Amino acid sequence: MFYLGCAVWSYKGWVGDFYPPKTPAKDFLSLYSRRFTTVEGNTTFYAVPQAATVDRWAAQTPAEFKFCPKMPKAVTHDGLLASHLNEAQAFLERMQRFGEKLGPIFIQLPPAYSPASFEDLQEFLQALQADNTPLAVEVRHPDWFQAEWNARLNEFLQSLGVARVLLDTRPIYNCPDDPQIASERQKPKVPLFPDCTAPFTFIRFISHPEAQYNRDYLQEWAQRLKNWLQMGKQVYFFVHCPIEDFSPQTARDFQKMLENENAPVAELPWNTLNLPPRQLSLFQNFTNNGL
Repeated sequence: MFYLGCAVWSYKGWVGDFYPPKTPAKDFLSLYSRRFTTVEGNTTFYAVPQAATVDRWAAQTPAEFKFCPKMPKAVTHDGLLASHLNEAQAFLERMQRFGEKLGPIFIQLPPAYSPASFEDLQEFLQALQADNTPLAVEVRHPDWFQAEWNARLNEFLQSLGVARVLLDTRPIYNCPDDPQIASERQKPKVPLFPDCTAPFTFIRFISHPEAQYNRDYLQEWAQRLKNWLQMGKQVYFFVHCPIEDFSPQTARDFQKMLENENAPVAELPWNTLNLPPRQLSLFQNFTNNGL
């Protein structure tokens, strides 16, 4: 019921710590999927993978692993959504090749997509929901977070069983520095309303590179998720960071918090690995440095 991971698997900066030294890129996914249980799948935002590529990704991962592919940018960031229904449905069909390894499809709307396009969003989601693929929608325009539109959106998503993505950017804004200063894409500063509109929830936690600025927020999430999991809700939790080097260890720290809260979560695969001495030493240094 609980799936934990990061936004990507193909990050070269993880070689030497999260991945063993000298790991080739072709082995990243296999190693990642034996440490975490899900991935956000940001790569599909930029290009739809070939069928053979999807098949290969599925073959490289354990049976219980979940992919949560991001709807392509050509669908979500190029005018009204309904005008791209054919492309969206073709994308969903391609993603079905993951079989049981397919988690929710992540639909991220651009900051300019406001409640003025609500009817377009309704048409789009109703059409996609016809094949019962789990969907999760992230809105970014500030008007969606006003009381009236917040309630209308939640009510509509709940009627379809579509999850509203819970984006938590508090760690990178409620801090004395600017960890995004070197980032090409700034995360939006939007309110967090921890509302569940589906049998599952989809959380994106934008962490700070320094653990001290994440701790209180992660502890809050650990307590909340314990309650949701005990209620039978499925949870997908993704850790991001403006400097992605730090995301895996932050996610691992969060797993430990959940365990300390006696939340009903399975052991993290990463913690069951039999690491060679050199790699174990690297992991220990990584943890001891508070990363």
